[in-house]
Amino acid sequence: MKKTKKLNQIFLKTPLGTARISGDEEGISSIQILDEKIPTSTEIPDFLRLAFQQLNDYFNGELKEFSLKLNPDGTEFQQKVWKALNQIPFGKTCSYLELSKKLGDEKAIRAVASANGKNPLWVVIPCHRIIGSDGSLTGYAGGLARKQWLLNHEKNTTQLSMF
Repeated sequence: MKKTKKLNQIFLKTPLGTARISGDEEGISSIQILDEKIPTSTEIPDFLRLAFQQLNDYFNGELKEFSLKLNPDGTEFQQKVWKALNQIPFGKTCSYLELSKKLGDEKAIRAVASANGKNPLWVVIPCHRIIGSDGSLTGYAGGLARKQWLLNHEKNTTQLSMF
């Protein structure tokens, strides 16, 4: 039986709601977006400080790539999908089919979509960069309006950084 660890949690106000960041010395295990308005944390454990800062920088348009110690809980296949999601460049998108092909099995599209939907690290593992093969927005745990906002944010940040 797997022993349950006590994770610390902190909260960060973002343009899309409150981000709850959970983790311990072994890494960040989850980042979730909440609709509830919870004040931004003032006391931040050292091992969560970098995640707090990098998310804040991302939303301020100052960060394009996260460099955090991650420790998400998932199956071997989910971990493989999440690793592949991290290869999608900032400001770019990829379809479920393209991602399935990159993982070596285009028939695994439903399994890839399921793993994408179970991503516990909102924004940091960029599941919002996955779109339909026809370029349409597809399901997103945080809601399609948030997905559209994130894609626009990255597109606009990329354009601004060229000058």
